[in-house]
Amino acid sequence: MARTGQSLGGLFVGVKVDENLFEELESALIMADAGLEATEKLLTALRARVRKERIEDPAQVKIALRALLADHLRPLERTFDLQKAKPLVVMIAGVNGAGKTTSIGKLAHTFQRQGASVLLAAGDTFRAAAREQLIEWGSRNNVSVIAQEGGDPAAVAYDAVNAGRARGTGVVMVDTAGRLPTQLHLMEELKKIRRVIGKADSAAPHEVLLVVDGNTGQNVLAQIRAFDAAINLTGLVVTKLDGTAKGGTLAAVAAGSNGVRPIPVYWIGVGEGMEDLQPFVADEFAGALLAD
Repeated sequence: MARTGQSLGGLFVGVKVDENLFEELESALIMADAGLEATEKLLTALRARVRKERIEDPAQVKIALRALLADHLRPLERTFDLQKAKPLVVMIAGVNGAGKTTSIGKLAHTFQRQGASVLLAAGDTFRAAAREQLIEWGSRNNVSVIAQEGGDPAAVAYDAVNAGRARGTGVVMVDTAGRLPTQLHLMEELKKIRRVIGKADSAAPHEVLLVVDGNTGQNVLAQIRAFDAAINLTGLVVTKLDGTAKGGTLAAVAAGSNGVRPIPVYWIGVGEGMEDLQPFVADEFAGALLAD
């Protein structure tokens, strides 16, 4: 997250602790897509702390902001519970290009390393190459993939949940077609997949994850709001944070900006490799946002 870190962390070098610094911070946080609500909340708290503790060293202001930012982000931090159910049924949504299928492959790798067996359902029957892409990730991870030529994605999901139960699988991950919230027929299909999964297992899906691209900034909020209204999200996976200067988006999510519920962020993507999907930790994230 060096890009965001450079734009924020660099403001504290060779400056005085005065109103100019706060104005620069305000601009930088808004440019990093922290949003107006989160920016105002953070800077109000920072001004109060600087006054109360009579901080005159910009390096100490930076430390104070990092602590405030970590506190602000902490409600988004939650451990993913693999033991909640067996099979644990995880439905995964996201717009095209967010890195959804790649994230599923990385999650399969992560879950296996934690000792869980994994089954994948190729429920993205809308995009021609999606099934092949998921099957490729499956073979790379040595994981079975339930797929059909064309077919009804809800039926694929139903078959996968039943197969997972019959095989004693730890996690069943259901991929769905990448879609924009404005594609109403696809959003309706997404609701149907959720309903049909519930027919295969009345407690499922146990997790409903949305994969969002960290580069898209404030558009992430519109995506979260639309998908949450349709399928009641339980968590987020935020990808591509290594390539953006807009890493402040999660501060806007935590603030509940634009009517968004502060949904937990289970993982963040910081690279292309299998190991580059990391659990979200508020302290580490705040540190990266304010790195030099």
